[in-house]
Amino acid sequence: MNTITTVFGTNVFSDAVMRERLPRETYKQLQRTIKQGRHLDNAVANVVANAMKDWAIEKGATHFTHWFQPMTGITAEKHDSFITPTDDGRVILEFSGKELIQGEPDASSFPSGGLRATFEARGYTAWDPTSYAFIKGKTLCIPTAFCSYGGEALDKKTPLLRSMEAINRQAMRVLKLFGDTETTTVRTTVGPEQEYFLVEREMFDKRPDLIYTGRTLFGAKAPKGQELDDHYFGTIKTRVAEFMEDLNAELWKLGVLAKTEHNEVAPAQHELAPVFTTTNIAADHNQLTMELMQRIAKKHGLVCLLHEKPFAGVNGSGKHNNWSISTDTGKNLLDPGDTPYENAQFLLFLCAVIQAVDDYQDLLRISVASAGNDHRLGANEAPPAIVSMFLGTELTEILDAIEKGEEYGSREKEIYKVGVHILPRFPKDSTDRNRTSPFAFTGNKFEFRMLGSNDSISGANIVLNTAVAESLRQYADALEKAEDFNETLHALIRDTIRSHKRIIFNGNGYDAAWVEEAQRRGLLNLKTVPDCLPYFTSPKNVALFAAHKVFSETEIRARYDILLDNYSKILNIEAVTMLDMAKKDLLPAYSAYTRRLGETISAKKAALPGVDCTYEEEQLKKVSALCGCMYQKTQVLEDALLRLDQTECDGLARARYYQQTVFSAMNELRIAADEIESIADRKFYPYPNYGDLLFGVR
Repeated sequence: MNTITTVFGTNVFSDAVMRERLPRETYKQLQRTIKQGRHLDNAVANVVANAMKDWAIEKGATHFTHWFQPMTGITAEKHDSFITPTDDGRVILEFSGKELIQGEPDASSFPSGGLRATFEARGYTAWDPTSYAFIKGKTLCIPTAFCSYGGEALDKKTPLLRSMEAINRQAMRVLKLFGDTETTTVRTTVGPEQEYFLVEREMFDKRPDLIYTGRTLFGAKAPKGQELDDHYFGTIKTRVAEFMEDLNAELWKLGVLAKTEHNEVAPAQHELAPVFTTTNIAADHNQLTMELMQRIAKKHGLVCLLHEKPFAGVNGSGKHNNWSISTDTGKNLLDPGDTPYENAQFLLFLCAVIQAVDDYQDLLRISVASAGNDHRLGANEAPPAIVSMFLGTELTEILDAIEKGEEYGSREKEIYKVGVHILPRFPKDSTDRNRTSPFAFTGNKFEFRMLGSNDSISGANIVLNTAVAESLRQYADALEKAEDFNETLHALIRDTIRSHKRIIFNGNGYDAAWVEEAQRRGLLNLKTVPDCLPYFTSPKNVALFAAHKVFSETEIRARYDILLDNYSKILNIEAVTMLDMAKKDLLPAYSAYTRRLGETISAKKAALPGVDCTYEEEQLKKVSALCGCMYQKTQVLEDALLRLDQTECDGLARARYYQQTVFSAMNELRIAADEIESIADRKFYPYPNYGDLLFGVR
């Protein structure tokens, strides 16, 4: 028997397990809750909880936790044991329906953006029955939403579930207008590709910058980087393969659909991609994937780096969010079929996405905004910070024909020929792929490529779901009151193309000419977190989220404050870490090197009067000058932080100061330090260098 199939999902309280362990009527009622969003009766919850507890204990679990995703970017859990004391001094194992459905973790210490005062501790977790419970270690983990005493969302899951309901409502309205009587639910699906780096644990432990910030704040380039493209899809090293093998095994036990693994472009960089699944489950699974990557790497003497830009000069890591819309009857609403020009329903849903991306390009940029991602976006390794869409030749020609009112002549599928007779012939895709596009159509889905590797995918999908729901709402409103459905439908598609075609760009997003072209088109170029975050609270965006009941204005402003505060704190930690490394390690090390040079010069001249000491003298002069420059740069950075401490300013002004002044001073300090590293005796460098880190795993 296949080992994978026997292992897959063994630690998940899955549909198959529920069908086996629950009474038939209880199972049916739970399925109605999961599929139709109906309220779960307490009596039913008690039966489910007891069955879940028995199953978990059989698997070795001793505790349970409400597993949730606060606005920290990681998951949170508080463990409670199943034990309940008895009168005779013993214990029994219990788990009630109330404990399953609702928990009460302390909400005061999680980011809330002012939704909760520090002294207001009460918060609630609520079971998400659409995402299966699972066992991690000896703990039964129950995926939950997290909200405040007043009902405001304090997490990433609650608004994600709300956005899924929003697009379901509007998509169902549209499908009914097309005569679809079979579909009962529309769900968005996601397959997030996860990039990451693996470095030696021993070397990681000697780098304070990696420990505190997740990225190298100093470091000259190694003699070799990614110039030869020899790492991409290359043979996977033995230790890395062993790590991947263990990772897959653990993910499969948890029902995570880990599918594809390979080396990425940069040395020490890799990728894992799963099979598509429902968006909230995909978000849960991606959080588990990142957690397990880091945990399992340690077992192999490695450290998994999920920062968007851990090393300067080589590619950073992203997370490609492959997004589509599907019905419960198994139909992909973004599948164009063989004749997309005749598929009006597909064209309308395609237009809904085009309009959404154009209307809410600012929100899409905000959904991937972070201090780490600012290093990556716009470099020749990731999409630019300008949001645009790639549709490919065929779809673009179809839309052009519709806009102009012309007939579209369908093209025959070209047979791909490679000039070697023994190789099989296969149909050529109707369009190439565009890796420079932030938002690219890839056959039957869109690949949103701007997410950073450390991001939760919830933020991007909240925006996508809600923005597309708004487009569909407008279409449904127009079509429901149309006197002539087909005429109105055609006009909607044509007018959407005319109004929003500026967002479509099939060219090279790395080309400098595109920046100028995008500006002429009126597209936004929001390069940093302080540039884009003010758009979050614009009336247009507040109205969007409020209309679809995804965020209240209070919840939006809370998230705005959290993102700004987080950005400033990250840059502050990086700046303080740089100063600590520079003053306590690097400057003393290079000072010792100059002392050694001076001693060498003196010794040589004493032993051999008139000896040539040009190398040592020139080296001493260069390094001494650079040390002086480096020391001055530390003073500039220190002064910049001190001025900020003495200044009263709001969150946006603080973030802008960090971006414009502190970050600039950090860059200047790094330039000086890295130049010394590139010419000084390697024995004096106090840390593992880029070569050690990027090529250390053998």
